[in-house]
Amino acid sequence: MTTVNPSAYGYTGSTYGAGTNPYAAAASGTKGSAASASATTVTISDAARALLASQYNGQDFSAVTADARAALDQLYEDAGVSVPLLDGKPTIDLSGMDRRALYAIASNSQNQFTPDEQSAAAGELQKRFDAAMGPALSAAKLLSDYSSLYKTALNYYDAMSPEEKTDPDWAQQRAALMQGYQQALQNPAALPQDVPNDPVADFVARAAQSAADAPQTFGDVASQARAALDQQYASAKAANTFLNLDPARHTGQAVDFSGFDNQSLSAIALNQNGQFAATESYAAKQALSARTRQSILQTFQQGASSGDPLAASLGLIQQYQGMSAEERQAAGISSSFLDLAVSNYKTTSQLMQMFGQASGSGGGNSGAPSLMDYL
Repeated sequence: MTTVNPSAYGYTGSTYGAGTNPYAAAASGTKGSAASASATTVTISDAARALLASQYNGQDFSAVTADARAALDQLYEDAGVSVPLLDGKPTIDLSGMDRRALYAIASNSQNQFTPDEQSAAAGELQKRFDAAMGPALSAAKLLSDYSSLYKTALNYYDAMSPEEKTDPDWAQQRAALMQGYQQALQNPAALPQDVPNDPVADFVARAAQSAADAPQTFGDVASQARAALDQQYASAKAANTFLNLDPARHTGQAVDFSGFDNQSLSAIALNQNGQFAATESYAAKQALSARTRQSILQTFQQGASSGDPLAASLGLIQQYQGMSAEERQAAGISSSFLDLAVSNYKTTSQLMQMFGQASGSGGGNSGAPSLMDYL
């Protein structure tokens, strides 16, 4: 059996898996209930759901490790499998697992996990990093400001668990991010080059490679969403009830869209291939709209609490860029949303620069224009 570096960073490469992993190619595809055809799609038990949903803030890491081991074993039982990967493809879904639990698996805490389990967990961590960086990269290109991409990556690293931050590679990679950020501040329009251990550069290279691969079609997404919905209909029938698509109705088995990603909800809402009933499309559209409103509100709240005048606008730009054309159409978000966010970002940035120049020019009769001159 392969010997694995006990460091999750060392084992997977830059930021949880710069090399090949079974999740990287699927980073833009569906997840949750709309699983890929190669993976086993199951409705997990209450026991597994409880373990996956646990938040481990403040809990001893040995307890986190034990729970992670139990969660994996429960997932195997629910899926009827004994390994996390088969022919290089995932057999279980780790997307609901707590971050510290994933790190416990990826780093082989207390030698409780197999190499394949470590690889699967590292792949899920990599997938989450990629999901955060994808919209940020699109926004950076749009704004010609790669410092915003590095700022997003720095915030992501700073939010990692305490155990991750003790890993020597975390310190190296965060230092690389800071170096890249400083370079980008000097020349925002150019992606920093030749920074050792730079997770952003690694992501950009892999994103370019992924773009060259054949993407999953929207029809494929719709078919997988149809299969996931049919599974819920079958579950309701087995329980001698019906699947209820109306949240105001309190009978039957309520449809559960929590495992559907936004692209899957969009496929149901738009119903381009006529695979869904009108009631299914309406329910999915309502769920997607509620999810989008909550996300926009959260972006404003985070921007207000960050102390960065650019944060809210940048967050909205990244949110728009992270949506597919189908998601925007289904959620009713037009290009004017992006235009307004970009305009606000640029105006705020210019005002900040002008204020900085005015403040740095000193007072008296220097002749330098003041902020009021600009306004």
